Amino acid sequence: MGFTKVKQDVESLKGKVLEPGKLVDYQAGAVVSRTVVERPTGTVTLFAFDQGEGLSEHTAPFDALVQLLDGEAEVTVSGKPHRLKAGQAIIMPAGKPHALRAVKRFKMELVMIRS
Repeated sequence: MGFTKVKQDVESLKGKVLEPGKLVDYQAGAVVSRTVVERPTGTVTLFAFDQGEGLSEHTAPFDALVQLLDGEAEVTVSGKPHRLKAGQAIIMPAGKPHALRAVKRFKMELVMIRS
């Protein structure tokens, strides 16, 4: 699996109408990310996962909202798998193990607010 972070030009996005799903592109055999908001209080990051790609189980110190923009994913929270499709969202609780896997290639928006 490859992981690609798109060069960030956050300032150029401000004050414009955005289509989040068009701000990050799929790459074969890879997970691509692009941060669109980055502040000490939180981040908004867009991801594109090729089919079969994923993020292994891990924890985060803050709640995280994942909203699917395209495709289909399996999001496992505390050992329980959830199948999400475009337009659906899930909150991954702080301190609980979670993982993501592309059932079909998918794009998502990740919102983390630090407290």
